[in-house]
Amino acid sequence: MPVYDYECASCGAFEAVRRIAERDEHAACLLCGATAARVTIGAPSADDAGSYGMRHRGGCLCCR
Repeated sequence: MPVYDYECASCGAFEAVRRIAERDEHAACLLCGATAARVTIGAPSADDAGSYGMRHRGGCLCCR
């Protein structure tokens, strides 16, 4: 299962192993038990980027 980053308002950042379907649900802080939101980092946008914000080299078919 993947590991996701969460941020507790009192204790700070922590990681949690969760199913993909649960990734956006709040997680309980490992130290204090408070609910914590998932930390997401957006990819930089570009005009010629594919759907995941990535650019491919050499004329791949997935981004056309």
